[in-house]
Amino acid sequence: MLDTIKRAFQTKEIRNKLLFVLLGLVIVRIGCNIPVPGVNSNAIQDLLSSNKALNFLDVMTGGSFTRMSIFALNITPYITSSIIIQLLTIAIPKFEEMQKDGEDGRKKLNEYTRYLSIVLAIIEGVALVIGFRNQNLFTSEGYTPVIIAVVAMTAGAAFLMWLGEQITEKGIGNGISIILLINIVARIPSDLITLYNQFIKGAGNITNAIVAAVIIVGIIVAMFVFIVWLQDGERRIPVQYAKKMQGRKLFGGQSSHIPLKVNTAGVIPVIFASSMLQLPIIIASFAGVQPKSGDGATLLEKFLKVCDQSKWCNVTSFAEFKYTLGLLVYIALVIFFAYFYTSVTFNPLEISNNMKKQGGFIPGIRPGKPTTDYLTTILNSIIFIGAVAMVIVCVLPIIFSGAFGANVSFTGTSLIIIVGVIIETLKQIESQLLVRNYQGFLH
Repeated sequence: MLDTIKRAFQTKEIRNKLLFVLLGLVIVRIGCNIPVPGVNSNAIQDLLSSNKALNFLDVMTGGSFTRMSIFALNITPYITSSIIIQLLTIAIPKFEEMQKDGEDGRKKLNEYTRYLSIVLAIIEGVALVIGFRNQNLFTSEGYTPVIIAVVAMTAGAAFLMWLGEQITEKGIGNGISIILLINIVARIPSDLITLYNQFIKGAGNITNAIVAAVIIVGIIVAMFVFIVWLQDGERRIPVQYAKKMQGRKLFGGQSSHIPLKVNTAGVIPVIFASSMLQLPIIIASFAGVQPKSGDGATLLEKFLKVCDQSKWCNVTSFAEFKYTLGLLVYIALVIFFAYFYTSVTFNPLEISNNMKKQGGFIPGIRPGKPTTDYLTTILNSIIFIGAVAMVIVCVLPIIFSGAFGANVSFTGTSLIIIVGVIIETLKQIESQLLVRNYQGFLH
């Protein structure tokens, strides 16, 4: 990894691309600290900071959500739009044809994704502004501040979408993912300071402080190593292509493989599961309803507490621990969405038909339906392994947070995104260095 980075900075073309990416990320972080005009940002920050259920959304936006900056929506509308369009390619035949239509079809789908992103940004902006207006968090009366706030947040989301595409084209690729990465990484220093003050500085004596430091570092390193294995792990299914005559020449006969990643669905199932549980809390918070427990709490307030990740695994009493029921629902949702999303993005029947058309077959498996059944069986087992691994990564921080009161914002989802984006970005840099070396050799 270090060798790749060193060679990238030694190459002028790649170095300029990296500097362009760095400039873009600096602009992102500056924008995350510019408040939306007309709102009482301090009051909003106090309100949202006390609601730990919104931590996930704040991490994804790099803290700009609680600051209510012009980048408050960040790239979440684009991510949501991309997922929706990807799902629609299965439901709508026209979209499916576009996806198979090569570069032109993908450009058209990207155009639809941009339009939908703007629509979602407007809807989310209006919802946020109405919620804050109902709680008297605007500095002045009238509809002008409301309109300005919606336009500012929508423009911020559109600008970040454009900047992400510029980083993809003129930088090193993965523009949207890199922006998401810097948002998450921006929160890590404050979280590490919190862990230091809570468990090391407040340990009482040097021995306890050293033990606490070793445990914290060990857990973080072990989780990163496990996630790297999860991201790179794959099952390779061998494929043999039959020999055939074309004219006087014999073609085919080579061997290949179908790589099935252990984490086939990536971080999408975790995002879906977290979003579904947090959506009721977000809607209720704008209506002034907070998660509560006890005799005076309503059924809705208790339900919201079940959905609140910050209330899970609290071992202080059974009355609090029972809300860990939400964790079981979360695990079930992660596994369900892992199967659902993989079934949408990976079609064993289509793979089997393509292999058959090209004269390929899996050794020991007949072409056609037996191949489809074989791929489906292997895929289902891999999905389960990957889903369980994701659950382990995501649940461990929740358990430590609930049991030991670790007040940090990063989660297993954050760690998966960080590792996945870094690995993919390094692969992009390596491929660009390789292409440049080939070009230099040919010229």
